Amino acid sequence: NAARRLPVHQPPLLLGSSAVGRNVPPCVPCCTPLQSPRGGRPWKVASAPGKVLVAGGYLVLERPNPGLVLSTTARFYAIVRPIHDELSPDSWAWAWADVKVTSPQLSREAAYKLSIKNSTLQLTSARESTNPFVEQAIQFSIAAAKVSITDKEKKDALDKLLLRGLNITILGSNDFYSYRKQIEARGLPLTPEVLLSLPPFCSITFNSEVANGTGEICKPEVAKTGLGSSAAMTASVVAALLHYLGAVNLSCSGQSSSVTATGRDFDFVHAIAQSAHCIAQGKIGSGFDVSAAVYGSHRYTRFSPEILSSAQVIGGSCLPDVVADIVTRRWDHEKTQFSLPPLMCLLLGEPGTGGSSTPSMVGSVKQWQKSDPQKATDTWSKLGMANSVLENQLRSLSKLSEDHWDAYESVVRSCSRLTFMKWTEVATNQQQELIVKSLLAARDAFLEIRLHMREMGVAAGVPIEPESQTQLLDATMNMEGVLLAGVPGAGGFDAVFSVTLGEASGAVANAWSSVGVLPLLVREDSRGVSLEAGDPRTEEVSTAVSSIQIS
Repeated sequence: NAARRLPVHQPPLLLGSSAVGRNVPPCVPCCTPLQSPRGGRPWKVASAPGKVLVAGGYLVLERPNPGLVLSTTARFYAIVRPIHDELSPDSWAWAWADVKVTSPQLSREAAYKLSIKNSTLQLTSARESTNPFVEQAIQFSIAAAKVSITDKEKKDALDKLLLRGLNITILGSNDFYSYRKQIEARGLPLTPEVLLSLPPFCSITFNSEVANGTGEICKPEVAKTGLGSSAAMTASVVAALLHYLGAVNLSCSGQSSSVTATGRDFDFVHAIAQSAHCIAQGKIGSGFDVSAAVYGSHRYTRFSPEILSSAQVIGGSCLPDVVADIVTRRWDHEKTQFSLPPLMCLLLGEPGTGGSSTPSMVGSVKQWQKSDPQKATDTWSKLGMANSVLENQLRSLSKLSEDHWDAYESVVRSCSRLTFMKWTEVATNQQQELIVKSLLAARDAFLEIRLHMREMGVAAGVPIEPESQTQLLDATMNMEGVLLAGVPGAGGFDAVFSVTLGEASGAVANAWSSVGVLPLLVREDSRGVSLEAGDPRTEEVSTAVSSIQIS
């Protein structure tokens, strides 16, 4: 999801008056939380995280090349509850059920009729209030539940839940959306403190600018930060519905629970979410964003596109047959546990020079591969080797932290106050020397990754790491305590990231702010899809930022 920019005129978002002491009208949350269920009325809340691809851009599109993807504190939430408190006496004869989808942040509500037989939706409200990812998530989830539940008692319970209607509320963390234009329009500084002044789940602005001077009005789009909002939203809806309908059991995040999700449950959610997401976007992508939304941080190798051949050909028709085929196929994606080593912090920034389009950049790179296959193969081979070295060094650091924690903590905290050129000076024994050696090797591998990504961008005629980003990233990597700094995913102008040691992220955030880069509140959170204990709006501060300290 490439970030899309908002016009400065008439931004409806009003930042809180606490923002740097300026006299700014306060902003209120978009809506109030749901009340607790009464009389045993069931409802479920599931969440799924956004992602950052730190290594494997472009290569991850093709098997067997892996990508290193981190899940984040930014999460989408789907709340599912019945529309009707009780079943009507004549409901057994109904062929259709009610479905309502509400997006409070967008002030949108869509109404549907659900075919009990075919698991398909028929829109009964205005088309502009709909979202294809949500529609496909609902249809695929219901069809999957009906295919997977074979016990008669459970099937009867499923039908009763459907006949009571589905009331689905969708919420996204502020981190998914760009507030840069609104901040600039009010003359506020581009700092994390200003973002922290926003209430959770703020109302979202739409882009209604005229397209390219043609006189045609753009389809309203929301300015985003590139964290994979459609994938996280799709996964949260699929997870909430499958759990609500009894097809899976998901663990409850944030509290102890005797009910834990099995590998089969996550794999089932993954298969349905990938299918719905691919159909909604009209193509079969690598799927790393959906995979991160389901499994959390990990090393990912894509599934074979042929797995979704039936869904791609048939589309929305004969949906039960399509889903039956999908869930019985052997999904060959590979996922291996991976996350940042301890005492390392992921930091994201929004440069505000926007305009990158991931699909068009990918298309240009593929065209270059065809036009110069020898050079492309050589570049991809070098990138693959550098990616592998980076992964191995980060894994080595995680292992060293387990085996020699005191030495690891001492080195990382010392290096966090020094530039990389002085890191070797902190090592006083063999264990510390190994740790410093791995830190420097990871840094060198990432520099090589950036070099080959730039070369590929020049050859393909696309700004994978534009010159403006290169200057910023070089300066960032030369700061105290910075291990890595790069452009995530497919690259472009939309975002930058860094991985810092110890408490060094605060200084990086300040440095970015001083040159017009907005540091975001997102950090790594290795959790994947989760069942939540309640409505996230009941929290005083969003989960995504509650544990973050800005220095």
